[in-house]
Amino acid sequence: MFKKIRDFLKAVRSEMRKVSWPSRPEIIRSTLIVLITVIVFAIFIGGIDILFLQILNIFLR
Repeated sequence: MFKKIRDFLKAVRSEMRKVSWPSRPEIIRSTLIVLITVIVFAIFIGGIDILFLQILNIFLR
């Protein structure tokens, strides 16, 4: 059993050496794009929610 674990960890280590890791500027740029996208969608969905709430209030008065 320990041989299987050791072989697995060796394989993982070997594969991790093949990974092309992004540079710091690429990570920062990607993070900013994700944050901006999330904010835009949150504002959009919040606006739709407020609109539907107002429409619902009109019908329930």
